[in-house]
Amino acid sequence: MTSRRTNRGLELERALGEVLAHVRGTTPLPCRIVDDPAPEHILALRKRMKLSRQKFADSFGLDVRAVQEWEQGRRVPDRAARVLLTVIDREPEAVVRALSG
Repeated sequence: MTSRRTNRGLELERALGEVLAHVRGTTPLPCRIVDDPAPEHILALRKRMKLSRQKFADSFGLDVRAVQEWEQGRRVPDRAARVLLTVIDREPEAVVRALSG
């Protein structure tokens, strides 16, 4: 066994120090909260992009039935879908590039 400290080990020590500081209440950890988009917002996003429901779903790897239910308020997007919708809203080209690769 070696007593030499590796970069990975030092990085792990720093990360565990952050966790410990958070548990003790001395350091807040960053977090992101993605709100549930209103059905009107999802519909407006799709209309702004001038895409049919089917084209919108196909372009971004979504289920067309899910998009329909989100727009009609019968279903709420899960966390991953909310994040994806946020990225589509802000940077749709980035999503298209990522999915086409």
